[in-house]
Amino acid sequence: MADNTQPIDESAVVLTDDAGRFLPCQVEQSFQLNGREYLLLLPIDAPIEIFVWQQGDDDDDILMDIEDEDIDQIFLTAKAVLAEQNLMLQRTAITLTAAGELPDAEEDNCLTLELDELDETGNPLTEEFQILATCFYEDEEYTLCTPLDPLLIFANRNSSGTLEVVTPEEFQLIRGSLEEKLFDLLE
Repeated sequence: MADNTQPIDESAVVLTDDAGRFLPCQVEQSFQLNGREYLLLLPIDAPIEIFVWQQGDDDDDILMDIEDEDIDQIFLTAKAVLAEQNLMLQRTAITLTAAGELPDAEEDNCLTLELDELDETGNPLTEEFQILATCFYEDEEYTLCTPLDPLLIFANRNSSGTLEVVTPEEFQLIRGSLEEKLFDLLE
């Protein structure tokens, strides 16, 4: 997905996707694995997710991810709503981000979503979000959120020195080695 990088300084890089969008990231860890350099990155600005409320099969309203092509339609409305909170929504590589100071997360502005994936014990994985704002576009309600857990991105440096985001398939293949390496670095 992200196919190159421009160094800012030793602790930051800028990922660029195929569409030419940038994502400035802080380098959390750098290590060698199987003769390749891997980086654990954290976006500098807050990641933003946009969900839409839709009616489920049992007439309950449920939150759904929106597709990338739908982001283009809602983007200007979402940007205006976040600007009211002094947050600047950006169309960056890999994820939308918002520059600015996020409000404090409080219990009444957080939500937990069940993912379609299961953990090792067979229970559904969940992800927690802080609700930043809601808005309406073409009679649909959208919720703008930021994840409460950091969005960590694994990338590796290819033979030409360019950073590439580790694909989910590659991540599964090297996951055990990555986790072992990270635990060694933390000790």
